Amino acid sequence: MRARAVVAGFVVLVLIAVVGIVLGLRQVGERLRLPLASRSCTVQADGRVTLDSHQMANAATIAAIGIQHDLPDRAVVVALATAYQESGLRNLAGGDRDSVGLFQQRPSQGWGTPTEIRDPRYAADRFYAALKKVRGWEDMRVTDAAQKVQRSAFPEAYEKWADESEVLTRALLGHATGAVVCTFGGDPAMRGQAAATALTQGLNLDWGLTPAATTASLTGLTVAAADQRAGWRYAHWLVSHANDHGVKRVRFGDLEWTNRGGSWSRVGDGAAKPVEVVAEVFADA
Repeated sequence: MRARAVVAGFVVLVLIAVVGIVLGLRQVGERLRLPLASRSCTVQADGRVTLDSHQMANAATIAAIGIQHDLPDRAVVVALATAYQESGLRNLAGGDRDSVGLFQQRPSQGWGTPTEIRDPRYAADRFYAALKKVRGWEDMRVTDAAQKVQRSAFPEAYEKWADESEVLTRALLGHATGAVVCTFGGDPAMRGQAAATALTQGLNLDWGLTPAATTASLTGLTVAAADQRAGWRYAHWLVSHANDHGVKRVRFGDLEWTNRGGSWSRVGDGAAKPVEVVAEVFADA
């Protein structure tokens, strides 16, 4: 009997130890995930969406390319819902059969080469071009319009992302003020003139701006805003791409976002005219 009691006690002690180890590893795992959480973006525009920095940058590019096509906001909602479903707004290197990129477009189906499709601008451009060929897409449900382009085996799957895509569209197309908030930790991906040059080129390419519309410097850029809505389009795009372009701060009117603070705050006396958006990159170390 005493031997059995000893064995039972030993088993109990082992179980307690195992539970303790599991809980300890879980806590360590949570701490290890903190850097990822510190590179997150929150979008609030009559709803709330949380994305990581890569998803946010891709969403901003998809929205901007929609404006280049001179399409209504509804097209951007459809495009974002499609990319949500197909790739989780991530620029995937592969997928089902030969599917590639944000929209999981297939080279074998004439969408382009794998290299071309891995370019978010190209992929979004091809999606919108195909959407415009769908007669009556404007009056369709999001999932039906997306399905006409994608021809998925799961035609109803796109609809579940409609609400999130509406929120992102309202913010990224300038219908909300200070709606995109991102927080980044660690060293910036780029710095100095290289960051400023890449940022300027990216902004111009995504929005179809002429070089005259932006003024680049060694520390950042300034872009003219025709009106309040245009200003917030550019400002939200800049915040969305802050992580991959080393953006330190963005200012429009009397509101400013900073990389470390990760929020928009009021600066000045409110008298600033919202005629331009200013972005500053991190200086060379």
